[in-house]
Amino acid sequence: MKVLVLGAGVIGATTAFFLAREGHAVTLVDRQPGPGLEASYANGGQISASHAEPWAGPSTPARLLAWLGRDDAPLQVRWARWDPALWTWGLRFLTQCPPAQQARNLRTLVRLALHSRARLAALRRTVDLRYDALQTGILHIYRHRRSLEQARRAGEMMTAAGLDRYPVSVEEAVAREPALRAVAPSLVGAFFSPGDESGDAHVFTRLMAEHAGRLGARVLCDTRVTHLERGQGRARDRIVAVHTDQGRLEGDATVLALGSLSPVLARPLGLRLPVYPAKGYSLTLETRGYDGAPSVSIIDDEHKMVFSRLGDRLRCAGTAALEGWDTSMRPARVALTLRHARAVFPRGGDYDDPRPWCGLRPATPGAVPLLGRAPGFDNLLLNTGHGTLGWTLACGSAQIIADLLAGRAPAVSLP
Repeated sequence: MKVLVLGAGVIGATTAFFLAREGHAVTLVDRQPGPGLEASYANGGQISASHAEPWAGPSTPARLLAWLGRDDAPLQVRWARWDPALWTWGLRFLTQCPPAQQARNLRTLVRLALHSRARLAALRRTVDLRYDALQTGILHIYRHRRSLEQARRAGEMMTAAGLDRYPVSVEEAVAREPALRAVAPSLVGAFFSPGDESGDAHVFTRLMAEHAGRLGARVLCDTRVTHLERGQGRARDRIVAVHTDQGRLEGDATVLALGSLSPVLARPLGLRLPVYPAKGYSLTLETRGYDGAPSVSIIDDEHKMVFSRLGDRLRCAGTAALEGWDTSMRPARVALTLRHARAVFPRGGDYDDPRPWCGLRPATPGAVPLLGRAPGFDNLLLNTGHGTLGWTLACGSAQIIADLLAGRAPAVSLP
C-alpha cells in the first residue's frame, strides 16, 4: 500500500518506520529541513507513562482561576485574546474535568503508554538506536502534602491500569538521586516509576526517519502541505491527493501527524479536530564541570517541570501557555523555567548559557490523542493530539496505525 505520512516529528517519523517495516511504500513529508525540528526538537526527553495524568481534572478550574494574570503560572491561558479556537477548546476542556471522565482518560493514557513502552523495548532489540537513552526510571517530587495526596490517588488508578509506580520517602528519593539533596528540605515525599526512561527525542526522531529511509521510504523535507483533496461523488470518503508546495502526491492512505497544524489542515474537509497548541519551554545546560546534574529523570509536578540527563547535557523543560500558534519566545517564561531549574539543581549545569527553546505541543482537552480513522473517511487516519506525551506514546501510536492499515485489531482501543 502507498501511504503518505504528513509530519516528520516523533509521531510521524516513528509511524513511517513502523509502516515501512511492514512493507508499505511510505512517503514522509515535512515542511522543515529535517525530521524532528518542531515540538520534538528540545522537549523534556522523557518516556513517562507515570506522567499520564491529564491536565483536566476536578481541581483544575480553581487552579486556572488562581493562575489568571500570573506570569509565573505553570499553565498560562490568554483568555483575553479573541481566539474562537481557544474558547471552543476551553469549553471542551471543562467537560473533561469531572472525576469519572478524568479517570477514564487516565486509564486510556496509561494503557497506551505501557503499550508504547513495550513496543519501544522490542524495537531496541532489533534496531541500532543510540539517543542518550537512560533506563533509570523517573522520580516525581512533591513539596506539599495536598499535592502528594492527589498524586497518591492518581497513582492508585495508574497502578490499577498496570503501571509500576510506588511511593518513596524523601530520604529514599535522595539515595536514589543524590542531586536532589539541595531541594530535599522543601520536599514532603516522592513517587518512583522504575519502568520509565529518558533520552534525546530529536535524535530518536532522526533515527526513525533514517531507518524508514533504509527500508525504502521517501523522506520529503522542505515540503509544505497546502491542502488535502477530497474525492467527488462516491469517492467523497477518500483523500485522493495531498497537495504540497512541491507538487501533488497520491497514495492509498494518508496519515495526518502534523501536531498542532493538524486541525488547520483538516478544517477545509469539515473535520473539527479538538487540538490546540500548548507552548512549552525548555533549557539545555552543559553539565561538564558541574557535579549537581541528576542521572535519574525528575518530574516536579507542582511546577510542571521535567529534568532529563542527555549525556553531557541536562534538559529542563516545562510550563505551558495557551496563546495560539505564536512561536515567539517570551523572556518571562524563559526566566521562569530558569528559576525553577536552578532551585531544584543549583549545580546542575552552566546556567550562564542555558540555550532556551520553545515549541507547540498539540493538546486535546482530555489529553487522549486522536488515533484512528478520521470520521467520514475511509483512507485518512489521524495520529495527532499527543500533547506533552508525544514521545511516550509514539511507538504505541505507530503500531496502532500499522494494525489498522493491516486490518488487525489494535492492542489498545481508544474512545
